[in-house]
Formats: sequence, structure tokens, C-alpha cells
Amino acid sequence: MIENFLDPHHYDLVTPDGIITSIKKISENKTEAIVSIEKISPIFVGFDIPLAFIFFNIKSTLAQLGLEGIGLEYELDREKLCAKVRVEFCAIVKVAREILNLLEVGTFVGRLFAADERRRVRDPDYLSRMFGRSDRWGDPLLSLGGLQGGNDLVLEKIDGRTIAYISLQDGRVAYDSSIYSLLPTVAKALKTRLHIRDLVRLHQKWVPHMSRTVDEGEILLVRTLPLHVRTVFGHVVDELLPLGYKHTTASILQPDTQASGDIYELYGKSQRELTDVPLEFYTLEPYREHVFFSDRDQLQTALEDHHVLFKAFSTAPQPKDDRASTFVVKGQQLLELGPHDWISKETHWHQFPGREHGTRQALMIERYVQQQPCFPFLKAIDDGVITSQGILLTRYFPSPLMKRLLLSEQVQRHLKGIYFQYPSRTHHNSFSAEDRALLHDLDKYATPVFWVDEGTGRILQYIQKPDHDSGLFVPLGQTQAFLKSTVFGVYGSNLLEGSFERELHVLLEGILSMREEMTHPMLHKGTPLALVTGGGPGAMEVGNRIAKELHILSCANIVDFSRQSDAVVKEQKQNKFVEAKMTYRIDKLVERQAEFNLDFPIFLTGGIGTDFELSLEEVRRKVGATAALPVLLFGTSDYWRAKISSRFACNLAAGTIEGSEWISNCFYCVQTAEQGLKVYRAFFNGTLPIGKSGPIYADGFCATIDF
Repeated sequence: MIENFLDPHHYDLVTPDGIITSIKKISENKTEAIVSIEKISPIFVGFDIPLAFIFFNIKSTLAQLGLEGIGLEYELDREKLCAKVRVEFCAIVKVAREILNLLEVGTFVGRLFAADERRRVRDPDYLSRMFGRSDRWGDPLLSLGGLQGGNDLVLEKIDGRTIAYISLQDGRVAYDSSIYSLLPTVAKALKTRLHIRDLVRLHQKWVPHMSRTVDEGEILLVRTLPLHVRTVFGHVVDELLPLGYKHTTASILQPDTQASGDIYELYGKSQRELTDVPLEFYTLEPYREHVFFSDRDQLQTALEDHHVLFKAFSTAPQPKDDRASTFVVKGQQLLELGPHDWISKETHWHQFPGREHGTRQALMIERYVQQQPCFPFLKAIDDGVITSQGILLTRYFPSPLMKRLLLSEQVQRHLKGIYFQYPSRTHHNSFSAEDRALLHDLDKYATPVFWVDEGTGRILQYIQKPDHDSGLFVPLGQTQAFLKSTVFGVYGSNLLEGSFERELHVLLEGILSMREEMTHPMLHKGTPLALVTGGGPGAMEVGNRIAKELHILSCANIVDFSRQSDAVVKEQKQNKFVEAKMTYRIDKLVERQAEFNLDFPIFLTGGIGTDFELSLEEVRRKVGATAALPVLLFGTSDYWRAKISSRFACNLAAGTIEGSEWISNCFYCVQTAEQGLKVYRAFFNGTLPIGKSGPIYADGFCATIDF
């Protein structure tokens, strides 16, 4: 299961330490033992590769005392998650013979390492890009002798693998005679989980300028400069050592090596001075590689192909009602996703008790959060278990209750995109107000959010324009056009298409042409246009269709009316010409209207909804929420007088619009596209009489275009 990769206590290339379960002395310098290893992680790679690539790695404490441990036979049991290894222990020096005699049943002596050829680092660039980079605590990811680590760590490609030659310090390590008195304590400590290597070091002494050669019956202990290895396992390559040298099987550098001048233990016979130690490397699980998203070229390329993302989501476990999430850090992982790569959970929303039961409420919310399938991934990032940057795939947009984790420092640093299929489990394609608030926060924290939208068959990215606290999901490739766009909008009935299709087509074509001659900040050469509607049928569908035909970004703010069985509303179906969109639940109808953010509204024949939208555009101009920009009223003067004039006259007579009567000069009744273009041309040329210094029209709007 994918959860096993999030276990902070296991790496998939090594097992836990094993203990001696039986032991037999062969000679004064040699002993054979059966070493049993329990509680091996199910993801241990050794279960899946030939035994020839698995070897026993003796504990470094024993190796530093001059004891070698060689695995002779290996038996692994995947079902019981255990292993048995027949190990030959050989004492190289006198002190090793003493500790060999103290080994007994129950002693922890070493672990298995799976040298999987597929995980061997072959390209030096994989490692060299880590130079100068650090983890969340500021420790280098890879270095020798300093943060940059490039001068003293030489990387070469030899026989298809990356080799690092680790320079040795001048001198060698020796023991003082007091080490013998420590050996019984070492033997007892090896039957526990205590870390005792530091105790052994107390009895070691550094002898500078001493020759780094080796003879039979000797152990050569050498040191390097301070070494950091955080992104890979290191392994001493015996065949690249000078002739006559051999390293003990304590040859694995763990990926938690920090500022270490770790001792290397060599034996054999050679009078050639040893100057460096060759290491090869094996990659960690992708989640733990400390790899930056910018380094994942294949993943970035795959994310540009919407077919890849739709296919990836198709691998999520069924049923569809269950929530499902996965975290992807590399391209191959995305391309090869299967059901086992997802965490899937059946979660149910229930009523929380309320703030009068604060403690119980907090506990229930915490439990609900922990039930979310994305929680294990986000928690692993926050805890430092997942160290690579990547993207979250989740069937449903994350619950707003996940906000604390989603906006945490570590998650924000590692989460480079949220991809979801459906806004809501209970409301399908409609976002709640809390969802939109979370989208706003994620935008502020620069976490991209993408909708893998079945409705449009495209990948849409959530984008907010500057100075707005709301946004739209916009097709990839059109985000910059949306950000820079001047926004027109069509308001009108969902019941009537009307006869304005030709006029609207000519109007929008004329605006596109007008860009070539204008120098206005809102319309000039190259200004992209967007058109927003309510996304339904009727006049809205006509607007979206014409926009798409003219390559104007076709947008919509869509309300879910489907659950209102007692309401007479037919705009339940999104029209097929919508490209960019935001969705709303019915209880947030007013908020939705406030978030149209139109620069230039165009009103058509409409009913109660259109009346509300017209009133809101009036209010926006009166209070200064938007500048005094022209609004087109498409239709006959008589129609708009019946809609507007009596109300304007009533307010004027009552004195309730005193000082804002000028609002009437923002509205222009037109019957043709040419009249509408005349209004726009005058505005963009700066000759339109509009705003507080402009005229007041008795009808509440300008009925005759005579400027």
C-alpha cells in the first residue's frame, strides 16, 4: 500500500537490524551465526530482486573494532516480512577476537541492503545539482568539506555509474589500550537499541601523518572531511579500491549522514598509500529524494498533456463516491499510476456540535481531517518524511478544513500543484463559499490549483486578477490572456436567445478591430478580450458561442439550480461554449453576481435576474466599486424606459439619489452594433460625456446616441 512509503522508520532498500538466533564458533578468528530479521517493511525492494543483489551490512561499530561480517546464504519471506541470513564473522585484529567471543544470541549485528540496479545513480548531474542546496533545517543535501562541497567531492561516470572519490584526511585512527575494558559494555549494548558508536569513539585517537597503508592482521581506519549525504545511499566500491585493499561490509552510508567524518574500515595487504575512497550511489524512494520540482523535466512535460492527467485520474480506485488522493513527484510515477498508488477512503460529512461544545467540536473536526485521503501525504510533508516537491492529485477538491495543513510552511514549499476532478462530493461541480475562500488563500500562497474538468475536456487553472479576491478556472495557455484582458459581459434571459446574435457578433468584431487604433489603457493594440455570462442557455449561450467563434476567452459564473425542485428555473445546464468558469451553489447567488467583475456590461432582454444584475451595476458605479464605464442596454427605448425610468424618476423625486443622479450617463440604449461601437469609440477616445461631470438623463439612461 502507498501508506507504507510514508513510514518514517523505513527505507525501501534496507531492512531493520537483525539479531543472532544461533551461533557456532569455527576457529579463534571465525564464527558462523544465523541472523534473523523481523518486521521488514512490505516495500523492501529485496523481496523483488534476485538474492545476488542483496548483501549483509555489518554494524559499523563492529567493523570499527576490526570485525568483518559476510552473508553466505539468504532466505527472505515476503508473507511473514522476515528474513534469515547465515553470516560468517571474521576477526581481523586482536580487539575483534575479543568482541567476537562476546557475541551471543540476541545481539543486533547488521541489516540487509538491496543493491537494486534500477536504483543505481548513473548520471553525475543527479548528484551535482544537490551541491549548494540544503534541507529544511539548513543542512547541506550533499557536500564534503563545506556547504558547496564541489571542490573535495569528485564525481565521475565509470562503467555506467556515478562514482564519487572521497578524499581522506592525512593520518589514521588507532585505539588506546582502554578499548578492551569497554568491550563487555559494547556487547551488552548490542542487545539493545542503544547507539554506542560514540562510546567507541572515546577510545579512538587520531594519529596525524601516519601512513595509510595496510598489512595482514591490521585494520586501517581512515576519515574524510565533514560529509553530508541526505539524498542517496552511498556504497563503497571494492573493485575500484587500489589493489590489495578491501572494505568491510559496513560499506553503506545512510541518507541521514550529516557533518560526519565517518570512519572507513579497510583491511588486506598493500603498501600503496590510500588517498580516497570510491563510492557509488543508490537513489531513495522518490518521496525522499529532496528533488526540486524544477528538476523534474519529465513530470513538467507530462503535466502539459491533458490526456496524461485524465488517464492518471482514471486509475483512481472505485467507487467514484469515495475520496481518493495521491502525491506524485516524478514523471514516470505519473505515467505508471495504478489503483494501488492511491489512498482511497469512504468519508461522510456529519453535523458538528457547534461552538458551545468547543472541545468536542475541535476533536471531531480533527478526526474528520485525518479521514481525508490527502491527509497522510500532507502530514508526511509537514513532518519531513516526504522531502521531494510534487503535485497532489485528488478526486475531490480538498475540504476547506484541510486549510491549516495546506498552508503550512513545509507543505507550501513542497506542494507545486493541486489537481482535482470534482469540486465537491455532495454538490459535484459547484464550489462552496468556503471552497472559494480556500482557493483565494492558495492563490496568495502561490500554490497552483488545476481542475481536470470532464465538462470541457480540458485542464483549467484557477486564476485571480490583481486586486480581485475572486477568480476563474482558465484553460492552460490562456492564463496570461485572462490576466491582461479587458472584460465584457452579457446579461440576459435564459429563456430567450433574442435577435441580437448578429449585432453582438458585429459589436465584438468591431471592438477587436478598434484595438488597432486605440491607445487607451483598457483597449489598445494587443489587448486580449474576455466575455463573461452566467453560463446557461438562451442569451448566455449566444454570448459564449460568439466569443468562442471570435477567439475571445469565453467565460461564465455558473450557479447550480439543480437542487431547487420547487423553483421555476431552467438554467440548470451549462452551455457547451464555456471555456473558463467558476461555479456557485444556489445559496451564494448574490456573492456570485458581485464576482462578475465586468469592465463593460451589455444588457439584453431579461427578467428578474437581469433586473437584479442591472441594479447591482448601478450600485457598483455609485459607490465607486468600479469606475464610470459605459453600460450598453440592447433593445428599444420603450423597453428600457419601462424597466428603468419610473424607478429613476421616483428616486429623483424622493431625493434618495441626490448627488448620484449622474449614474444615468453610464447607461446607453442601443439597437445596433454600430451604435454600441460609437459609444465605445467615444469612451476610448475620451470624448464620451460620462461620470460625475457628465449630463443627467431624465430617463435614467441615454436614449439617443447624439455625440
